[in-house]
Amino acid sequence: MSMPFAERLVLLVPEMVLLAGAIVVSVMGLSSRGIVRAIVPWATIAALAGSLVAVVMVHRPELAASADLPIPMLGLFARGLLAAIGIGLVLITMGSVDRPLERAFAKGLAPFDPMRVLGGEFHAFMLFSIAGAMLVTVASDLVWLFLAIELSSLPTYIMVATSRGSRLAQEAAVKYFFLGAMSTAILLYGFAMLYGATGSMELLAIEEAMTSGAAESSIAVLGIILVILALGFKITAVPMHFYAPDVYEGAAISTTSFLSFVPKATGLFVLMTVLAAVGWSADAAPASLPPEAGKVLWMVAALTMTLGNLGGLLQRSIKRMLAYSSISHSGYMLVGIVAGPQFGGFDATLFYLLTYGVTNLAVFGAIASIERQGSEIDSFDDLAGLRVRHPWASAMLAIGAASLIGMPPLLGFWGKLDLFAAGLDAGHVVLVVILAVNSAISVWYYLRLIGLPIIAPAGPRTEGLESSPSRFPLLAAVVAGLGTVLLPIMLGSLVDAASVAGPTAIEDASPQAAVTAP
Repeated sequence: MSMPFAERLVLLVPEMVLLAGAIVVSVMGLSSRGIVRAIVPWATIAALAGSLVAVVMVHRPELAASADLPIPMLGLFARGLLAAIGIGLVLITMGSVDRPLERAFAKGLAPFDPMRVLGGEFHAFMLFSIAGAMLVTVASDLVWLFLAIELSSLPTYIMVATSRGSRLAQEAAVKYFFLGAMSTAILLYGFAMLYGATGSMELLAIEEAMTSGAAESSIAVLGIILVILALGFKITAVPMHFYAPDVYEGAAISTTSFLSFVPKATGLFVLMTVLAAVGWSADAAPASLPPEAGKVLWMVAALTMTLGNLGGLLQRSIKRMLAYSSISHSGYMLVGIVAGPQFGGFDATLFYLLTYGVTNLAVFGAIASIERQGSEIDSFDDLAGLRVRHPWASAMLAIGAASLIGMPPLLGFWGKLDLFAAGLDAGHVVLVVILAVNSAISVWYYLRLIGLPIIAPAGPRTEGLESSPSRFPLLAAVVAGLGTVLLPIMLGSLVDAASVAGPTAIEDASPQAAVTAP
């Protein structure tokens, strides 16, 4: 029985708060009063905080159970995580959008022109994108799912193009947009194949059709594979990963930090939702995907983490290195997807996404907090001896990089440990070994983020570095860095929160029910 319209609206209150906030900040950004424009980031944070409170209040089990969702409680954890990390991402952007224009307006060097300021629009696009990512987790049909994906994706193309007044940013936006359009076309074709195989757009109806025999259809198998490949663009997974280094390098550091988390989270949530709808669910015994789709997932996970880490070894640009880092971590998270919900794989992926989001805030916030003559830094040479003049930034870089490596007892270690456990429980020993080898490979380039700021002597390039005018990026880095150190104290509660979000595990499941590895 479908959910009453009024109850569905209640479930969507968090997204309504964000959409209302987007309208408010876009209007505030057009004000001729500088003090009103300065409040825009705080209004954005207020909208995200309000959405976070709304998620806790409205995403109740009984309401979610009647919403025809393949994973009813996914939205509780996922939407809360998006709102919380979103607040940190807004802090990183503070002081970077429209900085030269605002200085010119304040000094009377240029008359105010509402057509030239971008602060309100930029923060509105952030809220739109996060709202789209949230809507993915409460989608009940393919049409809703597609529209939510596009709401999350389209603002990011504009954010990349407008984040820096340079041709490099515009070139990055063009690459990002056209490759995004290609992935959208592949995704739509995959959805069409699933509709053709099952005769329904409703996710629960698709799940019922797949368990009744539609999973044996070659059309359904092709549809699942196309969806997996298309979503690789969102999560920067092979073979749709190659845009990431150019886009990360071309966009401003604040936009790069946004791209490193929100699109990735959106893609993972969609992947979980679709796979749960086509058979990868703990509600059926045994839960299984078509073998061909399982093999594609396995290979994508292995190739993504391997190519990401090998690419990271060759970089001299910090942002390009972080792009390859993002690719490799997508591969790690896909290990949980391959393991499946029966063995806690989905739960492990969600928990690792939390650890990745917090750690990334520490790294990107630290980088955004320092600059040279008003321009962001992007060379490892700039980090040598950073501890001398910027001790907090260097400390947060070290903590964040150590967590990304998976050093105990930091938060990233527990996230990787959960992925290892899920992979081994599902019988994917080879994939777990590949994960372990790749984690060892990543140590080399992450150690540069640790060693150069703390151990290397300061050089002429480091002497020219200065703190950014806004202290909020560093604040975001410090809070996230402390979270990386202290959150393991609450490890049980965090793992339980991620477990509530995933399907209930079947106690008598056997490893033979997992994805068949090549």
